[in-house]
Amino acid sequence: MAPSITLWFLQASRSIRIAWLLEELHQDYNLKFFDRMSNMKAPDEFKSGCGNALGKAPSLQDGDVTVFESGAITEYLCEKYDEENRLMPRDAKERVKVLQWIHASEATFMLHALAITYARWNVPAHCKDNGDLAAMEKGMSANVQNDLEWLESELSASKGGFLCGDKVTAADTMMQFSLEFIMGTNLGTQGKEWPAINKWLEKCRACEGYRKAVEKTGHRL
Repeated sequence: MAPSITLWFLQASRSIRIAWLLEELHQDYNLKFFDRMSNMKAPDEFKSGCGNALGKAPSLQDGDVTVFESGAITEYLCEKYDEENRLMPRDAKERVKVLQWIHASEATFMLHALAITYARWNVPAHCKDNGDLAAMEKGMSANVQNDLEWLESELSASKGGFLCGDKVTAADTMMQFSLEFIMGTNLGTQGKEWPAINKWLEKCRACEGYRKAVEKTGHRL
């Protein structure tokens, strides 16, 4: 029987979050893979077929249901397929913690980091040459570093090495991409180090579900 789930996957995007989550849920899925064009935008075929009015990734189709926004997809998949509550705990206190990380991954971490990305992309060339961009980045880095200090503290206190204990949850599958993006492109890090975050990222990369997702999708950042 063919899988009912189709993941529309754009290279170098948040799509890896959902591929990893599907592997952790042991759900078969069809993969619609698209590379970015030379201008780094999604190709027209992706935009017209993914079901997202903005043509953004990831997008997921499950039968006649289409879901986009990686946090919404994560909550949908956990609600429908996480029957043992491994990735989204049943206990209210534990569940709230996972949900907080799911939403912080975009509303806090990516929000602050992307401000720096857009500045790099859009400031006039003379602002890069005269030091204005560097000064702007330094100012915007304060929010990013506050976020990283929070995460560093939480991971340092974690007895299991993951965000919410000793096993992967939806908190990890959502947050991992945000941190790979921030650390990999030095968004606000200003040369500082966060050893607990780096250790957690290594632990995430070593997870069987993550490795399967990367192998199946060809994901690279």
